[in-house]
Amino acid sequence: MPPDEFELIGRYFTGRGALRDDVRLSVGDDAAVVTPRAGAELVLALDTIVAGVHFPADTSGRFVGHRVLAVNLSDLAAMGAEPAWVLLGLTLPAADEAWIAEFAAGFEVLARRFGVALIGGDTTRGPLTATATVGGWVGPGAALTRSCARPGDDLWVSGTPGDAGAGLAILQSGLAAGGATREELLRRFLLPEPRVGLGMALCGVASACIDISDGLAGDLEKLCSASGVGAQLDCLRLPRSAQLLEAAGESASMRYALAGGDDYELLFTAPAAARNRIEDLTRLVPVSLIGEITATPSVELEGAQLERDLVHGFDHFKERPDDPR
Repeated sequence: MPPDEFELIGRYFTGRGALRDDVRLSVGDDAAVVTPRAGAELVLALDTIVAGVHFPADTSGRFVGHRVLAVNLSDLAAMGAEPAWVLLGLTLPAADEAWIAEFAAGFEVLARRFGVALIGGDTTRGPLTATATVGGWVGPGAALTRSCARPGDDLWVSGTPGDAGAGLAILQSGLAAGGATREELLRRFLLPEPRVGLGMALCGVASACIDISDGLAGDLEKLCSASGVGAQLDCLRLPRSAQLLEAAGESASMRYALAGGDDYELLFTAPAAARNRIEDLTRLVPVSLIGEITATPSVELEGAQLERDLVHGFDHFKERPDDPR
């Protein structure tokens, strides 16, 4: 006989994640109780991932558990916040204990790594969907936002955008790759890495920040729109991994880097005077200077022959039959 909802919660989700002193009441009651941190502001984020939209329906539970937390931690990273706790909502087509055990394990590894406590949530039956609400802390007035970029600021990106989009294309048989190249690109899609340490280090240094979920060019347009500015992006300075170049070649790898999505790297701006401080952050993760913020409110892609529609990014409600998601 399959376990009921309460048995699933008790078996796979009670006591998951890190143990924290600021959690007074956790899983098992009608709501959680946490203790506010003195002299700090609370940062909250929520993301939902859906089978067939954000990940292939046959994806291992381990990767789905990791992803639902990682994409939310990435939002905290973009705000410069220190993660603290998470609420989890999970909708399942059936009580498949093997899959749920993998999900819980993937979720917990990442939660413990970043000191995040699972303090509550809900499970229900329906199409496979996972939702997380994360909370974290930042100093008063210190949160990074999308709205403070200024003309003359440098434009930076972390890591190597495009790898995750290529990994998804491999899963969907839209890109051929083998050996270590295939494994690395798949890893970048299946196990996204939230740049939490970098985001926290950028507080007081960066002027604006956004995480790359819908494609670098499209997310840059969102940042510029929020700040009332434009940008000149030097495509030839985009960092691309050796694996992406090997699998996709020069031209296609540029498209993946600009529009692939699912990278969860940080795209941020900073005054030119901060270059030395930002370059010092390469001890946390590689960062690359890729352009400049301008007063003209448009995003210009320089140095490559690319379609203008790359700037608009992924839209859940727009008909795009050629989009892998």
